[in-house]
Amino acid sequence: MKYIESIIIGAGPCGMSAAIEQQKKGIETLIIEKGNVVEAIYNYPTHQTFFSSSDKLSIGDVPFIVEEHKPRRNQALVYYREVAKHHQLNINTREAVLAVEKTEQLFTVTTIRGVYQCTYLTVATGYYGQHNKLAVRGADLDKVHHYFKEAHPYFAKKVLIIGGKNSAVDAAIELEKAGAEVTVIYRGSEYSKSVKPWILPVFDGLVRSGKIQMYFNATIDEISEHTVTFTVEGQSRTIDNDDVFAMIGYHPDYDFLQKIGMELVTNEFGTAPKYDVETMETNVDNLFIAGVIAAGNDANSIFIENGKFHGGLIADTIISRKK
Repeated sequence: MKYIESIIIGAGPCGMSAAIEQQKKGIETLIIEKGNVVEAIYNYPTHQTFFSSSDKLSIGDVPFIVEEHKPRRNQALVYYREVAKHHQLNINTREAVLAVEKTEQLFTVTTIRGVYQCTYLTVATGYYGQHNKLAVRGADLDKVHHYFKEAHPYFAKKVLIIGGKNSAVDAAIELEKAGAEVTVIYRGSEYSKSVKPWILPVFDGLVRSGKIQMYFNATIDEISEHTVTFTVEGQSRTIDNDDVFAMIGYHPDYDFLQKIGMELVTNEFGTAPKYDVETMETNVDNLFIAGVIAAGNDANSIFIENGKFHGGLIADTIISRKK
């Protein structure tokens, strides 16, 4: 069993930023990550362009310099790898955490590789790893996907997209470009205000030209091997279908958070962890959260660009307790 003063679970930008802030203050820190560095960004669509500008995505006082105003996924992967090297972050990748137990003063963190103990623990696991589920017949078929990577495999296929926000719109554009027959259903009555302003005109043009079939006020009813059935303003429609992309959002791993003793609260958006906004500490002493999981189901309030500042609050709190 190895003792580390502070452990951070999750090597996303906000977890890395938390580690950097702690290292600056002389706190011994280890990041444990079940996948790769910035695993969620790695799993973004291959040609993803960020909503935020590169300067807002930068962490650790390392400039993120690209020619374009909005960086792409591959540029971000390079940048965050360089940040990890520049700050010599202590990161164990491909090491999933199995359990966390709290004794009087220490946390015991059990992973697939071993057991660690620490005085301070920060959870920065994001939400991208847990997709929201469809509560309809056929939702568990192999043809139903919750993550979009590339459009090429869907050439000449009939594809239904459920959702109307950025992930759904981006996927629809890429799929149509690759030769898929694309239908989009969205429960809203109009385009979501969160859709990237430089993307929406492109998508709307495809809808207006009939290259993408778009249905508002629509909900999915049933998915079968070769069809999908959905309701549009009270009218049921069944269409032929090869693949479904349910781009209906993601959420933190609430089961894991509760197992480690974290209290959850209910708000207008659903569920969220309970924490002190000035310290990022949860109801468990010396257990902190950082990044987008602090927003719970409200995925539009915390991003990399503001979640990266959580690390400074946590580091200041730890230092104040060491005096």
